Amino acid sequence: MTNVSRLNRPLAVRTLLIGMLPLVLFACTPTVQMVAPTEPITVNLNVKIQHEIYVKVDKEVDDLFSEKGLF
Repeated sequence: MTNVSRLNRPLAVRTLLIGMLPLVLFACTPTVQMVAPTEPITVNLNVKIQHEIYVKVDKEVDDLFSEKGLF
């Protein structure tokens, strides 16, 4: 029965494991990417515009326009 401990591993295996450690740590880091949208930005505004105009005319002015006209 052979018992191989970690310290007795060959030098090439230890070098390979130590060399792969930064690659493994770098692979776990998240990346952030900013990409422009492919379709245009649309803004949908559902706005209801309602207005009322009230015209108040004096009775005398109304009679003046209806009888003689403006000029």
